[in-house]
Amino acid sequence: MSRTLALILAGGEGRRLDPLTRDRAKPAVPFGGRYRIIDFVLSNFANSGFLKMKVLTQYKSESLNTHITRGWRLSSQLGNYVETVPAQMRTGPEWFKGSADAVYQNLNLVTDEEPDFVFVFGADNVYRMDVRQMLQFHREMGADCTVAAIPMPVEDAPQFGVIEVDRSGRMIGFQEKPSVETAKTMPNDKTKILASMGNYIFTTDSLVREIVRDAGRESAHDFGKSIIAEMYQHSRVFVYDFAQNSVPGQGPKERGYWRDVGLIDTYYQSNMDLVDVDPVFNLYNNRWPIYTFQHNQPPAKFVFADREHDRVGTATDSLISEGCVISGGSVHRCVLSPQVRINSYSHIEDSIVFERVNVGRNCRIRRAIIDKGVDVPPGTTIGYDAEADKRRFTVTESGIVVIPKGMMIEPQ
Repeated sequence: MSRTLALILAGGEGRRLDPLTRDRAKPAVPFGGRYRIIDFVLSNFANSGFLKMKVLTQYKSESLNTHITRGWRLSSQLGNYVETVPAQMRTGPEWFKGSADAVYQNLNLVTDEEPDFVFVFGADNVYRMDVRQMLQFHREMGADCTVAAIPMPVEDAPQFGVIEVDRSGRMIGFQEKPSVETAKTMPNDKTKILASMGNYIFTTDSLVREIVRDAGRESAHDFGKSIIAEMYQHSRVFVYDFAQNSVPGQGPKERGYWRDVGLIDTYYQSNMDLVDVDPVFNLYNNRWPIYTFQHNQPPAKFVFADREHDRVGTATDSLISEGCVISGGSVHRCVLSPQVRINSYSHIEDSIVFERVNVGRNCRIRRAIIDKGVDVPPGTTIGYDAEADKRRFTVTESGIVVIPKGMMIEPQ
C-alpha cells in the first residue's frame, strides 16, 4: 500500500457563523446533536482506512483540541493517529497567512512522515466520501494534484472556486470566488458551476514544490487562489467528480450530498435535513458511521403523561441526544444536544438546541439556534416576533434566531 498522510485544515476563524464561533473554532461547532463538524471529515478518512491524520489548528482551538484528544484515540502501536498541530510559528513570528501558508509552516510533518501522497482536506463540511476512490482516480490519471468538485448553482459562485475541465477531466481553468456574471458555467448546464470542495490530493513532491514556490512570492497563500490557480497551468491537475463517489450503505438520495456549513442559514438547514422521515443525509448508516466523542450520559427521558392538563413529554420528527429530559413539554422537528431539559407546557419546533440548555415552563420557541449553557426563563417567546427578537438576539435574513453561548436572557 502507498504511504499517505492527511492534513486537515481546521484553523479558520469562521466569522460567517458568528455568534456560534465567538468561543470556538468553526470545525468544533456542534452538528446533528452529538457531533462536531470536524467529525465528518475525520470519519471519512477513518472509514476509508487512512489512519494518519494531522489537524492544523489556529483560532480559538481549545474546545476542538479537547474534542479530538478525548474522542479520537487511534492505536499508536500500529502507527495510527489523529493529532492536533497548533500554529507553531516555525518560519517566524507570524500566524498562518492562509491555508497554503499553514501547510508551508508545517512542512516538517510531511518530511517526517515521508508519504507518497498527501491529502489536504478542509474541516468545515458535512458529507460522506470514500477517499480511496479519489486516490485511485489520482493515480490512474498520473496527476500531480487532484481536486474534488461538485456542481453548484451559479448563484453560489462568489462562495467557491469555480473550475473548468476538458473531456479527460484535466483542469483547464480556475476562478476564485467570481461574481455571478463572470463565473464560468458548466457546458451542459448554464445554471450550474463546477465548484471546488476544498479537498485535494497531491503527490508529495508536487505539494512540496508548489508550497515552497508560493512561500517565496507575494500571494494570498491560499490553496485555491494561490496554489491551484497557478498549478494547473504548468502541472497535471485533474478534477475528481464527487457525484461518482459512493460509500457502503448509502442510498441514491444521499449520493453527491455535500454541504458547506459556513453560513448560519446553511448550517441551520443542514441540521434540519437530518430530521426528515427519509433524510437526504442519513446518520443511521452503520456501514459508514460518523465517529465522535462518546458522552457518559443516561438515555433520553420523556416524562409526564397528564393529557388532561396537556402536560405530556413528547418529541416528533426530532433527534434527541443522550441525557436529555423532555419534562412535560413538546418538541417537533428539533435537534437536541446532550443534557437539554424542556420543562412543562413549553413547545419547541424547528430549532437546534446545544448542550446543557434549560428551557423553563410555558416557553414558545421556533426557528432558533440556542447555544450551549443558556437558561431560557419561564414564559419566554422566541421566533414569533421578528422585531422583538432583533432587539435581543442575532437574527439572520431568513429569520433564524441565534442565541449565543451562555447568554443571560432577561425574563419577559
